[in-house]
Amino acid sequence: MKKKRGRRAASAAQLAGQVMASLFEVARGLGERVEQALGEARLSWAKYEALGELNKAGAPLNLGGLAERLTCGPSNITQLVDRMEADGLVRRVDDPTDRRSLHAAITALGRERYAAGTRKVERVQRELAKSLSAPDRAALQRVLSKIK
Repeated sequence: MKKKRGRRAASAAQLAGQVMASLFEVARGLGERVEQALGEARLSWAKYEALGELNKAGAPLNLGGLAERLTCGPSNITQLVDRMEADGLVRRVDDPTDRRSLHAAITALGRERYAAGTRKVERVQRELAKSLSAPDRAALQRVLSKIK
């Protein structure tokens, strides 16, 4: 009896490993599809997320606040804002209450690219939705919610 349990446990562990590998593969593939779609709008995922936060805020954000919203470090946000500023997607503006602090403001081009990127991401979402039946989408959501 102990051998059977050992085999079942090993099989369960192997199956869990296969499921995990499949999830990583799906996530990688989906990530590649989204990055490719965003590339058509001349954006990366990082730039798209940052533009999204700036767009949602409706006002310039200090770099520290933007870093918190994106859960990245100060040096990463500085480099990202540098690249975005070079692309004309954002501009740095002085903080009116603290001259030592800078804010990032989305530009008109940034808004245009964000809107284009959103359309591209929505296209990937529609393609994903079409690839699964409604019952399969519900089942997948139910399963994924258990492993979050």
